[in-house]
Amino acid sequence: MSSTLTKPDTQYDEAVLAAVNAAIIAVQRDTGYGSIEVTVHDGRVTQIERREKVRFEPSKPKK
Repeated sequence: MSSTLTKPDTQYDEAVLAAVNAAIIAVQRDTGYGSIEVTVHDGRVTQIERREKVRFEPSKPKK
C-alpha cells in the first residue's frame, strides 16, 4: 500500500512573497541574526513571524 502526497494547486500571491522577502531582508540588515517562521494554512501563507535573541555577556569583575 503506497500513498502519494500531492501539492495543492495554489497560485502564489506576489504581495505575500514580497512580505516574506522583506522579513528576511530585515533580519539580515537589522541584526544579521534571527529566524523567520512562515505559517501556512490550506496552502496559503497566513502569518510571518520574525524572531531575534538578545544575549548579554556578564561583565568582568574589576580588580
